[in-house]
Amino acid sequence: MQEKKWWHDKVIYEIYPKSFKDDNNDGIGDIKGIISKLDYLKDLGVDIIWITPFFLSPMVDNGYDVEDYTKVNPIFGTMDDVDLLLDELKKREMYLMIDIVANHTSDKHPWFIESRKSKDNPYRDFYIWRETPPYERTSCFGDSAWTLDPLTNEYYYHEFAKEQPDLNWENPKVMDAFSSFIEFWLKKGVKGIRFDVIHFLGKEIDKDIHGYGPTLHEKVKELKHKSFGKYDIVTVGEAWGELQNAIDFSSYENDELDMVFQFEHTSYTNDRNKHGKWTPRPINMKDIRDILFKYQRALNDVAWNTLFVENHDLGRAINRFGDLNYYRESGTMIPTMMYFLKGTPYLYQGQEIGMINIRMNDISEYEDVEIHGSFKNLVLDNHILTRHQFMEACYQEGRDNNRTPFQWANKRNAGWNRSHKPWLKINENYHYINAEDEIKDPSSILNYYKKVFALRKDERYASTFVYGSFKEAYLENENVFSFTREDDKNLLLIVCNMHPYPTDIYLSSQGEILLHNYEEKEIHEGNNTLLPYESFVIKLR
Repeated sequence: MQEKKWWHDKVIYEIYPKSFKDDNNDGIGDIKGIISKLDYLKDLGVDIIWITPFFLSPMVDNGYDVEDYTKVNPIFGTMDDVDLLLDELKKREMYLMIDIVANHTSDKHPWFIESRKSKDNPYRDFYIWRETPPYERTSCFGDSAWTLDPLTNEYYYHEFAKEQPDLNWENPKVMDAFSSFIEFWLKKGVKGIRFDVIHFLGKEIDKDIHGYGPTLHEKVKELKHKSFGKYDIVTVGEAWGELQNAIDFSSYENDELDMVFQFEHTSYTNDRNKHGKWTPRPINMKDIRDILFKYQRALNDVAWNTLFVENHDLGRAINRFGDLNYYRESGTMIPTMMYFLKGTPYLYQGQEIGMINIRMNDISEYEDVEIHGSFKNLVLDNHILTRHQFMEACYQEGRDNNRTPFQWANKRNAGWNRSHKPWLKINENYHYINAEDEIKDPSSILNYYKKVFALRKDERYASTFVYGSFKEAYLENENVFSFTREDDKNLLLIVCNMHPYPTDIYLSSQGEILLHNYEEKEIHEGNNTLLPYESFVIKLR
């Protein structure tokens, strides 16, 4: 049974700190830079900021290789800066969500350094070691998932880069350690946790069972019981998989996590490709509609949903779901389509100003470990793809698309810092895509996002958007993404043309227009021709 929670009506904003705002002018974003933009985020309609790992790390995978879970990486600031951030958030009635990487650590973590020393070291069993790999497997980043360590002449397992050895969650000491880390942060006032690739916990390596191993859910339940279950916080897991997996993690009955990110709508074409994201295919927006509606129907009464189109691992939403030839129209259709569904809205930094993918000139301009590992595997070593094919795939799917520095202004370095070269190339379109100019433009994508979240929070409609029932509409028209949200107060209709060509719909009543991305165009009772990517919200009752 669904209980009403304090976070149900909240908007969550993901910050990739290295690329958000540079306060000390060293070319790398930092905690003080985040603090300086809290008023911007509050004005946007954000309630909770999720910051990707800012813990001590060698940064092989930009913080997802953690060296110490209770220390702040000096490139981002100090623990005092984090405490100040928590204080400043509290002043604004905002909250902090942190990112816990539980599947693996850095190879520089003291545990792994000890683990390597000998086969009988007390920390040996914190990781997964084998004399001989039981099978060959390619890691998510393109190299072998087994690396031979010459110190003991055994192999350790890593789902990701060789610098990210997987933890052995069959060892109860690992559970105890993570329970302690989590409590450390929650006692500081953190109100949310995002768990990275949590579906890999519970793996059975010798049986070649990785995601969704047989002990996964009992481990999540135990972790909750020992740590975050003692606190009134919000939790979300990164859990690639199918619909049933999302239900298993987040159903009210199972009592594990509050919600999970499911990626079927962002990766369904890649999952069917021989080489995944590196041989991408065009997206069929009807398929996107059907997938999102499937999750709305299935989770409606049994679990809470996540609403997202971007994060630090995905390409930009306008490139994926929109159309650069109809940049503003599709850039405003996307939040209309996504954020009036039932669930918690997540948006990723720069999404709200319509940032788009970057086309790098050479592979050397990319920083991402996944890109370079896959390039070596698919182009240099095995000649499966040409350099040109791989670069085209990077433009569509590469993770650095969403990691380019935030475009704050049409100034030097996009207003991101004063003089020091940023850690990653800035997209040259910052001259016309930037927050400063969009704040001043009433018709901008940024100001449309503000209207979306203001409408969600409007006291007249908030309960309908948060808790109202969901029902599909106009399914017979494959070009239209449309649904209703209804409770005893309101019946609200959301209509989006997902395509760059006109399409017709019939409205049985006039209704009150609450939001429209073609403000000068009339919507009336009877037949209406939707313009390219036209979208609106109307009150029918």
